[in-house]
Amino acid sequence: MRIVSLLASATEIVCDLGLGDSLVGISHECDYPPAVLDRPRGSRARFDPAVLTSGEIDAAVRDAMRAHGDVYEVDGELLRVLDPDLVLTQAVCHVCAVPTVLAHAVVRHLDRPPTVQSLDSHTVADIYESILAVGRAAGVEDRAASRVAALRARVNAVSERVRGRARPGVLAIEWLDPPFVPGHWTPEMIALAGGASLKGESGRPSRQMDWAALCGLDPDALLIMPCGYGLAQSLADAAANAERLEEVAPRAIESGRAFVVDGSAYFNRSGPRFVDGIEILGALLHPEVFPNADLAGRAAVWHAQLTKEEHAV
Repeated sequence: MRIVSLLASATEIVCDLGLGDSLVGISHECDYPPAVLDRPRGSRARFDPAVLTSGEIDAAVRDAMRAHGDVYEVDGELLRVLDPDLVLTQAVCHVCAVPTVLAHAVVRHLDRPPTVQSLDSHTVADIYESILAVGRAAGVEDRAASRVAALRARVNAVSERVRGRARPGVLAIEWLDPPFVPGHWTPEMIALAGGASLKGESGRPSRQMDWAALCGLDPDALLIMPCGYGLAQSLADAAANAERLEEVAPRAIESGRAFVVDGSAYFNRSGPRFVDGIEILGALLHPEVFPNADLAGRAAVWHAQLTKEEHAV
């Protein structure tokens, strides 16, 4: 089978199922695992987010939607050459990754239109189902079921270890300029790790809010997790928005319970590494239960003044 993944989480699922050799093309956003990053890239954004601030990215997304109705382009000629049997995409968010409707519009012009599989996760259960769906489509259903069982066991292990402990109130922020609070599976991840999400609803889209509406929450813990950003970029974005963050979470920052995480790898994607994200959250929210957790490169305590000074140098 020849697979093209136009979704970063789908690429991770394919490889987690041992199907890396079947992957003939990936999206512009795919950055894991390293072994498949040499594959041709079948999509591109209409702007370069690497050179923009989070506020500029938000503006560029809105401009692209107004001008074109989408944020991405799919290389139909490359897909013709790659001749896939299966194309993986999503319909959860039109601005986060190549949407299913765009994939359909491109593949219907191919000489041999492939099957388009839309992986539409809104909850943790949906993520498991997406893994099973890829397994069914690729003919490795038993292998997918085994992987899902292993992932469930890891999640259950975290939840059991934090069972009965006080649940800190967590303010998670998924974008900083303008601020968005997370939806879909992220509030559920926080709950499974022993926290209580103060804003954002499981199974619902992420939601834009005003900074003024977040003031007064004063959460026990602050979780900074900009969508699509790795740890270093998230730290820089937090520094750029330090005054706002200090206003909404003074107690969390003062007590050392403000955290920046690698959202792109462990939280924003509906792939197998969301389980790593739950384990990371468990260690951040309940360090006494997970004293030996390795968080290097995955999460960092955020100290507003120190971060501002570092980025001013």
